[in-house]
Parts: sequence; C-alpha cells; structure tokens
Amino acid sequence: MLDKTGIGAPSRRCFLRLAAGAALACSAAGRAFAALPARELGFLNLHTGERLRVPYWENGRYLPDALADINHVLRDHRSNLEHAIDTRLLDLLARLKSLVGREANFEVISGYRSPASNAMLRSHSSGVAQSSMHMLGKAIDIRLPGCDLSALHRAAVGMRSGGVGLYTSSNFIHVDTGRVRYW
Repeated sequence: MLDKTGIGAPSRRCFLRLAAGAALACSAAGRAFAALPARELGFLNLHTGERLRVPYWENGRYLPDALADINHVLRDHRSNLEHAIDTRLLDLLARLKSLVGREANFEVISGYRSPASNAMLRSHSSGVAQSSMHMLGKAIDIRLPGCDLSALHRAAVGMRSGGVGLYTSSNFIHVDTGRVRYW
C-alpha cells in the first residue's frame, strides 16, 4: 500500500527483519564496549593530602560519581571551588600512565584553578598564563613517582595530544587538552 508520499509501507516481514538487525547490532556494540578495559586513575593532591584511585570509564561510558570525585580532588585548594575536569584530560593521563608503564598515583601540583587563584599566581610568577587552561579544567601539573621527569615529559610530548610544559626546577610537567605546543 502506498502512503501520501508515494512510498510503500514496509511489510511486516521487512519490519521484523530490520528490527532484528538493529537489535543484533546493538547487542554486538554492547559486547564490544564490555570487552574494552576500564580506565582508572589515581591522584594524590599534594596540597590537601587527599588520595583517590577510581575507575572513571567502564563499558563505553564515563562514570558520573567517579568524575565528581575527581573534580573534588582536583579542586582549587585555595578557594575550595570545584570545576568539571575535561574527560579528554583524564583520557590523556590514562594513556600517559600506560605509556610510561607506571601504576602509581599522579602527584598533583595544580588541577583546577579559579580565576582569582590564577590571577594571584600570575602576579607572583611570569610562568602563569593569563588565560590558563587550568581555569577551564583542561590542564594539570603533575609528576609520577618512580618515573623520571624527563621520561614523563618525553612520553607526553610524543602523544601530541595538547600542550606540554617541563618545569625541572619545580619537578613537574604540565599537560593540557589545548592545541599541540611545547615549552
């Protein structure tokens, strides 16, 4: 039977075949996501002493409760303000940890920074950007116990996944999800 557009309505048999195919595709996609390993990160906030080790991605999705816990641990310790941390930054950290083959928690020098904290730090140092990616939850300053700082830096640069800075005198690297650049 033709509808108003002149296109015939699919037969019941055709409809059932399409529905079965869609169900099969969804089932296969679900199994594929289930087969992917969970992504886990650990942090030690050096300013608050807080530790967190948590899977933040499982079965093809980010885990909201874990992301909230991460946002809390990576908050601005000066103002106690939290901000959503970019999931691309978390994925970058997971890949970086895997590349250097370390299971230790990242030691966090700076995660999220409020605009007020960033302005204060900028007034005391020329190394703080006015429009810092820290204020967007897209940058973190870290080190990784058991991993030489230069090796961590080389691995981050090799990923070509955003900005990477090396601060040898302060013993940390900066990584962010902005454009690829190095300093």
